[in-house]
Amino acid sequence: QVQLVESGGGLVQPGGSLRLSCTASGSIFSIADMGWYRQAPGKERELVAHITLGDSTNYADSVKGRFTISRDNAKNTVSLQMNSLKAEDTAVYYCAVDAYTISGFKRYWGQGTQVTVSS
Repeated sequence: QVQLVESGGGLVQPGGSLRLSCTASGSIFSIADMGWYRQAPGKERELVAHITLGDSTNYADSVKGRFTISRDNAKNTVSLQMNSLKAEDTAVYYCAVDAYTISGFKRYWGQGTQVTVSS
């Protein structure tokens, strides 16, 4: 079983910054890809940023140049630095981890953390 614990969400003014972190724990053999998704009210969940085991990254067009994803493999942690936040970034953010366990290869999801950008 894998548990993902997210932290770092909150309320921030437009133009401000937040840093989200997500740590995976449990009976993990290894972790492949990691990523962040978000879901705004009334909208589908969408990919925000993704990072491979080899540190290749890709971003949604709407966040390119403003968000940076990184990972610490020693700590099983993925982070998302969010700068120049806009009102349209308001959403629940979820981390996703593709991990190998005794049960096989599976994607695991965090519980979600609210990010609200408002003055």
